[in-house]
Amino acid sequence: MTVVMACILPMGMQAQNRVKPAIPRDAKLESSIEKTLSRMTLDEKIGQMLELNLDIMGKYDPTGTWKLNETMLDTLISKWKVGSLLNAPGTRAATVEQWQYWIQLIQKKSMTYLGIPDIYGLDHNHGVTYTQGGTLFPQPINLGASFNVELAREMAEVTAYESRAANCPWVYNPVVDLGRDARWPRIYESFGEDAVVNSKMVVAEVKGYQGEDNNHIDRYHVGTSTKHYFAYGAPWTGKDRTPAYLSPQMLREKYFEPFRQAALAGTLTMMVNSASVNGVPLHASYEYLTQWLKEDLQWDGMLVTDWADINNLFQREHVAKDKKDAVRIAVNAGIDMSMDPYSVDFCILLKELVTEGKVSMTRIDDAVRRILRVKYRLGLFEQPNTGGKGYEKFGSAEFAAKSLRAAEESEVLLKNEGGILPLAKGKKILLTGPNANQMRCLNGGWSYTWQGSKAEDLSEKYNTIYEALCLEYGKENVILEQGVVYNEEGAYYEEKEPQIAKAVNAAQKADIIIACIGENSYTETPGNLSDLWLSENQRELVKQLAKTGKPIILILNEGRPRLIADIEPLAKAVVDILLPGNYGADALANLLSGKANFSAKMPYTYPREINSLYTYDYKVSEEVGTMAGAYNYDAKVSLQWPFGFGLSYTTFAYSNLRVDKTSFKADDVLTISVDVKNNGQRAGKEPVLLYSSDLVASIVPDNKRLRDFTKVDLQPGQQQTVTFRLPARELAFVGADGQWLLEEGDFQLKVGGLSVPVTCTQTLSFKK
Repeated sequence: MTVVMACILPMGMQAQNRVKPAIPRDAKLESSIEKTLSRMTLDEKIGQMLELNLDIMGKYDPTGTWKLNETMLDTLISKWKVGSLLNAPGTRAATVEQWQYWIQLIQKKSMTYLGIPDIYGLDHNHGVTYTQGGTLFPQPINLGASFNVELAREMAEVTAYESRAANCPWVYNPVVDLGRDARWPRIYESFGEDAVVNSKMVVAEVKGYQGEDNNHIDRYHVGTSTKHYFAYGAPWTGKDRTPAYLSPQMLREKYFEPFRQAALAGTLTMMVNSASVNGVPLHASYEYLTQWLKEDLQWDGMLVTDWADINNLFQREHVAKDKKDAVRIAVNAGIDMSMDPYSVDFCILLKELVTEGKVSMTRIDDAVRRILRVKYRLGLFEQPNTGGKGYEKFGSAEFAAKSLRAAEESEVLLKNEGGILPLAKGKKILLTGPNANQMRCLNGGWSYTWQGSKAEDLSEKYNTIYEALCLEYGKENVILEQGVVYNEEGAYYEEKEPQIAKAVNAAQKADIIIACIGENSYTETPGNLSDLWLSENQRELVKQLAKTGKPIILILNEGRPRLIADIEPLAKAVVDILLPGNYGADALANLLSGKANFSAKMPYTYPREINSLYTYDYKVSEEVGTMAGAYNYDAKVSLQWPFGFGLSYTTFAYSNLRVDKTSFKADDVLTISVDVKNNGQRAGKEPVLLYSSDLVASIVPDNKRLRDFTKVDLQPGQQQTVTFRLPARELAFVGADGQWLLEEGDFQLKVGGLSVPVTCTQTLSFKK
């Protein structure tokens, strides 16, 4: 794209994008907040800013049952005025009845002593993960792979309903940390590597969780805590909660964008990144917390820390000398509520800081207003408790069907040589690999327990892959010999002594081999790894089975892409089911048999080698061909499968890509249309992805950028015209001066292998 700097409009002529509050101001609600605030003491205000872990208010009795200590609860609420509680005892899912009892008692004490309701929060990340008997959906990475925002909205709506059935009004979700580094252990909690996918999914989920009116959330919806604000998913080392180093352009264009969209969609709260960006801990950044989020977007929600993260400012980050100094820094930066799970020190220290004039009453009142606003918007003052009558759909067949559909639309067919799939009945199947016969690996972390481990008793009624294939193909036709199994008493990556020879011998009786490989469940720091290759035992199992000459179908069941370049060529077919949840095995059986059709695409770039970790939107100069002269400057990287790749049992043809304007200005909207036809013999769904490429720019442009997507459902022979409306400003990038810049010059718009040129005729610098 040719840059003509003289065409930049003078500042006085630039469009001023004044952002209106995402949630319209409600005068009656704001009046109630002010009345409540005016009668509160300093102790009561500070107490509202503290969130404690429920575990400290009880203990397990000799029968192994956790009992709430009412005396401790009385003290914490009456003396310390604590405004919020969180978590499941022992991080294990409780029953609806237990949640009802505990939260009702907490609310009774809170309303009695304070006249202000508690706000209880749970990590209901992919369904009601901490409530027994409810509906677990596929993990967010699967929803990203589906490219179907309606599935994300449905998941959130069901989760909100079932959370309220358990009397929980607040969930720590959605997660929109871009999953752009294959090493990071929380990739599966996001919607993948792309900012647009995460942005559209988070908007859908906020609506699903919170309903249509963010000022008046009904008893079937919950408040959200979009997390982890922001750039948490980009640790330089790949290890959880370690520093990120990102360019200002990358921060603004990609990592901030999903949170911006969440704020504009009206998310009630956000949880803050535990780590630092370019040396600045997020919990200490006035610029990121207050200026970018609260001021620039006029977002009136509440910011909560992650687990004990104020402590990290002095214990790990060394930007504070002690906890008191850390509290001062974090609250002044914009933190409204401290998740300080085991201690009331926060209250003591913050009161001292206010008395000493180191934290102003203005800042305290602002934080408490935001907390009260959340509670009023959730209707907790009028109705502190929910559940019971009116929640008969909890754990229903209707909700299960939604979870199954989400799983079917999110498992990705990556290879299908010779049309080996769908797999006809009547063949003998050897089912092997560590992921073949357990639920833990299908659900992943945050499933009944924090790590998803030691919870098989809570998922017994659901089908493992073995059980689902037995139902589909007949138990007599499925031979289970795993060869490699996980050590359930050890770390997630530990495996028992392999029995590969048994699997090889069993293969002699089979016509086809289905190898279920991947990872066991994990999350956060316990999920860190030092080697991205799939385990040696699992790869050796596949290599030895390949020597039998029997065709192999690889089923990848993993929370992030594990390297398999040495065994992928040995397989006739590859399916990546990611983490599909309780109905994931049933979905897989339907897909393998052809009862359902594959329609998912890769939500991230799947690397082939450890030194080729990159994303689809890489800078054009990252891949350099051989230069003239004596030196070979070949810098090409290889990948296993690209972002947006996925096969189907049918084929789709794209034609007639057109745009209504071949030239445009910044305030124009481009209407792009393309015809998509199902050329095969089966009905199928196809994600239609719109990309753009900026051909020449004043800073190195990205190879391409996803700008929008939708999903179409087509019968055999059916054709549909898909239309996108793309505001021209979305083609802008963040320039070297930190301002958004749409430059005069040439672009290409791309859909389904087709491209069409368009030209911008005027350069504009603006603030977004």
